[in-house]
Amino acid sequence: MATRESVARVAAIIAADEARKFIVVSAPGKRFADDIKVTDLLYTCFEESRVTGECPSFEKIRARFRDLIAELDVDFDLEAELDRIEEQINVSVTPDYAASRGEYLSAKIFAVKIGAKFVDVAGLIRFNDDGVFDAEYTNDTVAKRLAGEKRVVLPGFYGSKDNGDIKTFSRGGSDITGAIIARGVKAKVYENWTDVDGFMTADPRIVQNPRQIKKLSYAELRELSYMGANVLHPESTFPLKTTGTPINIRNTFFPEHEGTLIVESYDDFDKKNPVTGIAGKKGFTSINIAKSMMNSELGFGRRVLSVLEHCGVSFEHIPSGIDTLSVFVSDSEIMGKMERIIAKIREAVSPDFVDIHSGMSLIATVGQGMSEQTGTAARLFTALARADVNIRMIDQGSSEMNIIVGVETNDYERAINAIYHEFFKD
Repeated sequence: MATRESVARVAAIIAADEARKFIVVSAPGKRFADDIKVTDLLYTCFEESRVTGECPSFEKIRARFRDLIAELDVDFDLEAELDRIEEQINVSVTPDYAASRGEYLSAKIFAVKIGAKFVDVAGLIRFNDDGVFDAEYTNDTVAKRLAGEKRVVLPGFYGSKDNGDIKTFSRGGSDITGAIIARGVKAKVYENWTDVDGFMTADPRIVQNPRQIKKLSYAELRELSYMGANVLHPESTFPLKTTGTPINIRNTFFPEHEGTLIVESYDDFDKKNPVTGIAGKKGFTSINIAKSMMNSELGFGRRVLSVLEHCGVSFEHIPSGIDTLSVFVSDSEIMGKMERIIAKIREAVSPDFVDIHSGMSLIATVGQGMSEQTGTAARLFTALARADVNIRMIDQGSSEMNIIVGVETNDYERAINAIYHEFFKD
């Protein structure tokens, strides 16, 4: 939504199908490689206003929207809106109001451009005063307010609390807004238009020309998104679980492409290849704890995890043995806290020793059909052995839908290529 050309593409996509009645838009992104997203500029404005009481960076936002309106040749009272927004940013207690204004202005401009009605999601999407999303109230409000509408443009990313304050979702939250609206209006399909053809079986920055995933389940999406496949916000499936509405990832720049279809479940997976996709993340540390007779010490694991909780650290995985326990945590979580964590662990469980191993990466091999196919794990581990990759950790969820391995970060790209060529070789 950043340029005249991109807005024209979106307008053409909507005009091509009259069933595309409810359009959720994001804020203008980058126009070129070194450009700054409007949302990032708005966050900067909020920080400036907290320090000096003014936000000089707002002039850049004014220029962005002025230029866009001039390019689109739409009749919109931009200056009055911008003045009001700048005033409100300067008195905002949280950054949420500022961050939401990119979507707000984008939706208002686009509604005028295509001759549709603008509806502010602040009056539809509700959070309680603690900032917790109220799904049922929101669904009822969306269903009632949008009933009978012919074509509506809505901003993504935010809603409002009971007291009227703006509250945003996490970054990328326009995907969640689209899912919420799709549930409320009982849509046949939720189309999510982005800049790629859909989900790939592996990261194209690591694997050359990976295959596209044509279909995957909500659960597979969650696993892949959590491990770094960031095509769609991983929380986007939650509003649609009750309706089973499919999500279709489509490419704005290649609208003829069928994209990736995300469904509640499916049973027509490839029996010869149970793996749907591979994803991974770098930047983990393993905290390895050893203590004789650990398995007979009641509450040992709870006390270790309590240390992390009190230090404000969440964990990723906890593989264990009879006398050993390892906790994988993100490097970003433990930055500046490691010495304190180790001291607290020693105090809490009196281990024989505690060992720290940094420079780790996690790789998830995901597939709904893995639970019904024998030998998948053997193929995975054999492929890594052939590639001379040492596995430092193995974990598998109870659904048997994924196998996660921990490897040295130096082996990360080699490991992903080895797994990919084992399951997706021609």
